[in-house]
Amino acid sequence: MKYIDLTHPFTREMPVFPGDAYPEWKQAATIEKNGYNVVQLRTGMHVGTHMDAPNHMVEGGRMLSDFPPEHLIGPAFVVNAFEKPRVTLNDLDQMALSQVSIVLVYTGWDRYFGQEIYYRDYPELDLEFASALVEAGIKIVGLDFPSPDREPYAVHKKLLGNEVLIVENLTGLEALLPYQDIEVMALPARYEADGAPVRVVARVG
Repeated sequence: MKYIDLTHPFTREMPVFPGDAYPEWKQAATIEKNGYNVVQLRTGMHVGTHMDAPNHMVEGGRMLSDFPPEHLIGPAFVVNAFEKPRVTLNDLDQMALSQVSIVLVYTGWDRYFGQEIYYRDYPELDLEFASALVEAGIKIVGLDFPSPDREPYAVHKKLLGNEVLIVENLTGLEALLPYQDIEVMALPARYEADGAPVRVVARVG
């Protein structure tokens, strides 16, 4: 059994979605002065590897704190859509879909993380692809790019409106391709919020 981390490090230098504020770090206490270290962090919730809750796009939708642990852990498979600008229904293995609760979409786009192109030219999910996930009862879809779509956010709304949580900015999904038996754990802190940074780990065997 092996564990694979699919999370970008949360750092001072990490890129953010255009228009979002960069996280602000403040050293509030030091060992030298106070006997302990404390860092204060001011940040938006949709930075780095993070999870979108329904409330992000759906008025009155549930927040992350409303979801039980069993919604955040489950069997997964990887859609291999390497270098495809649009992920469609043709990329989806319907048989595999019926056996999992989490779908990860691998495009290789994470290699551009930190470059201008990352937030400019990222791939998208087709609305039919998103609808198939909803119909199959998928709980989470994870992406190695920054968003499943662009305005007017029809894919976002389709997924979140049906309580399919979205994880954006994953990395390293290619490491999962050789495996059939994959369990994913995507566990944010229990924020009463529309999203939050999340640590995503895959257990493979």
